[in-house]
Amino acid sequence: MTKNPALEVRGITKYFGDVPANAGIDFCLARGEIHALLGENGAGKSTLMNIICGLYLPNAGEIYVEGRKVQIQTPQDAIRLGIGMVHQHFMLIPNFSVAENIQLGAETTRGFFIDLRKAANDIRQLSEDYGLKIDPTAVVENLPVGLQQRVEIIKVLYRRAGILVLDEPTAVLTPQEADDLFRVMRQLTERGVAIIFITHKLKEVMKIADRISVMRRGRMIATTTPLQTDENELAHLMVGRAVSLQTDKTPAEPGDIVLGVENLTVHDKRKVEAVRDVSFQIRAGEVLGLAGVQGNGQTELAAALCGLLPISAGTIRISGKNIPGLNPRLLVECGVAHIPEDRLKHGLVQQYTIADNQVLNTYYQPPFANKLRRKAKEVFEHSKRLISRFDIAAAGPCVKTATLSGGNQQKVIVSRELSRAICLLVANQPTRGLDVGSRRYVHYQIIEMRNRGVALLLISSELDEIMSLSDRIAVMYAGKMAAFFDASQVSKRQLGLIMSGIRPSDSKTAQQGVL
Repeated sequence: MTKNPALEVRGITKYFGDVPANAGIDFCLARGEIHALLGENGAGKSTLMNIICGLYLPNAGEIYVEGRKVQIQTPQDAIRLGIGMVHQHFMLIPNFSVAENIQLGAETTRGFFIDLRKAANDIRQLSEDYGLKIDPTAVVENLPVGLQQRVEIIKVLYRRAGILVLDEPTAVLTPQEADDLFRVMRQLTERGVAIIFITHKLKEVMKIADRISVMRRGRMIATTTPLQTDENELAHLMVGRAVSLQTDKTPAEPGDIVLGVENLTVHDKRKVEAVRDVSFQIRAGEVLGLAGVQGNGQTELAAALCGLLPISAGTIRISGKNIPGLNPRLLVECGVAHIPEDRLKHGLVQQYTIADNQVLNTYYQPPFANKLRRKAKEVFEHSKRLISRFDIAAAGPCVKTATLSGGNQQKVIVSRELSRAICLLVANQPTRGLDVGSRRYVHYQIIEMRNRGVALLLISSELDEIMSLSDRIAVMYAGKMAAFFDASQVSKRQLGLIMSGIRPSDSKTAQQGVL
C-alpha cells in the first residue's frame, strides 16, 4: 500500500435495511494514478463513491485523505478536502456560459457583485495550465459533448480538487473524443491529480488504468494491474463465472421490408427540427445499427417511431402499411417493441411490482384481462415464467422494480418487450451503464430476435456494440443520415470521424439507405 496515499478507505460498511451494499471495503488511491473501479450493477461501486463524496454516511469504517483521518458528512466536506466527481450525466445548465457553469456555487465576487470577468480569466488560465483549452464565454448548449465533459472536469479543478471520480466518462463520446479524454487524464495525473475511473468498458480499462480494483456483491474482490490480467479475467472477477466477450451470430438472411421510413421530419419538444428528411428501410431478420453522438436526432427518431413524438412530415410504414396517427398503443398492437433510452423515465414505473411492469403494454388484453376484469393470477404466473426465462435476480413477481439493480431493471424491460409477438424492435442504448454480464445477456436476446425474423433498429453510442451486433450501420449527424455501410466493410475510426461531422473519404464504401 502506498505511503500516505491521496485517498484511503478502511472497512467501509453501508447497509440499506438488512442488505449490505458495502461490506468491509478497503480501497487505496495513490497520488498521480488512474485507478479503475469495476463491478456488476449492484456491486456497490456507486454506494462507495457516494460515501467518499459525502452523499451517504457509512455505518462503519474510516476515510483518510493524504494520510489524515477525516469525516465526510456532506458534499461540502468532500469539496473542502479536494474530492470532486464528474457524473455520467452532465450537471450543466445549457443556456449558461462555460464560466457561469463552472463558478456556479463558488462565485468570484467583487463587493456584492459577481465578478464574471475575473472568473472567466481564472478559468481560461486554469484550462491552459491543465491542457483543457476552452472558451469561457461559449454557451454550453452550443458545445459538442466532448467539450461539455471538459467543462465538467474544469468545474471540479476550479474547486481545487486533487482527487477526481469519473463515472462512465466515455459513455457518450466518439472514439476520438475518448482518446482526447484519456490524454487529458494522463496530463492531470502528471500534475499529481489522482483519478478513480468507473467504467464497464474493459478495453478502456486495459488501455488507461494504472491499477484495477473489482467489486462483487458489496465486497472488494481483487486489485490488480493491466500487466497482470486481461479482459476475460476481469469479466470473470466481476461476474463470478466465465463470460464470453464475443457475440456469436450467423450471416443475416433479410426478408421482406418491415420498417419503411420516407422523408421523415420530426421536431423536438422545443419545436426545433431534430430529424431532417430521413429515409431508410429495415428488413425482417436484420439489425440496422444507428451510430451517432448523442444529440444528433437519434432520440427524436426513436420517439417518433414509437409514437412518443408527432411527425412533422414524411411517412412510416410497418409491414407495408402506412400507420396514420401514430400512438404507442396502436404501435404495440402492430407488433412494435421499444427498449427506451432512459429506462427509469420511459421504461418502468418504479413503484410498481415486477409483475405489473411486465404487462404495462398488454394488461388490458387476454390472458391478463377479461373485458374490465384484471386476472391477477395470470399476471403473477406470467411474471414467474419471465423471471426464470430472463434470469432476473429478484425474490419474486411482487418485488418493486425500484429495489432492483440497473441491470435487472433492464431485464424487466427486455422481458416485457420480447415476450410477445413482435415484428420490429427499436432498442435505444439498450446496454448503457450495464455490467459485462447483463450486457452479454441483452446482446444475446437481440441476436435471437434477429434470427427469428424480427427487424431491429439498434441505437447506440458505443461503436463496439454497433459493430458486433449490426448487419448494416447508419450514422446520424445533425438530424440527417450521413452514411450507410455494410457492417463488415467499415472501421471504428471511419464511423467515429463521420459521427464528428467529417465526411467519409472513401465514398465507395457508403451504401444507399434504401435497399
